[in-house]
Amino acid sequence: MGFGAILIIAVGLGMDALSVAVGIGGARRERTWGPTLRLAFSFGLFQFFMPVAGWLAGRTVADIIAAYDHWIAFALLAYVGGRMIRESFRGEEAAQPADPTRGWTLLMLSVATSIDALAVGLSLAFLKTPILFPSAVIGAVCFLMTVAGMRFGERLGRLVGRRMEAVGGLVLIGIGLKILLEHLTG
Repeated sequence: MGFGAILIIAVGLGMDALSVAVGIGGARRERTWGPTLRLAFSFGLFQFFMPVAGWLAGRTVADIIAAYDHWIAFALLAYVGGRMIRESFRGEEAAQPADPTRGWTLLMLSVATSIDALAVGLSLAFLKTPILFPSAVIGAVCFLMTVAGMRFGERLGRLVGRRMEAVGGLVLIGIGLKILLEHLTG
């Protein structure tokens, strides 16, 4: 498989991470590089390892996972999105909302945005394509797309204001619905 094809796959896989990053970036009050790099590193790392896991898993495990992976992604994104929407309607004096770039929330988002990469890894195994270089490209592209999404989201958040957190939550739920509908109708 050529570099161009790998790059196209990487950009396609990174689109969900980009969208999530825009939503989270817009909802952030703190405008530092720490959350951006945490999110980008985690998303990139999961996008690297999921194709490797799919490649190693083989047909049996992938068929089992494929039966419900879209439900897992939807549930995780809807849960985090719902929390973001709820936080956006709290009063200004309310405590700082939970940081989605830390802890379990970060783990859930990383899994939810990288589940499709598992199937890509399985496909590459069937094509007898070595996995490490494509996975490295996928992870690096996702890292860069996440950084760009967070930075763009932060700028958008300055324009829209506090309600950007609700918009970000709706984006996460929308991505979850898109994943669910693609798998149910496809």
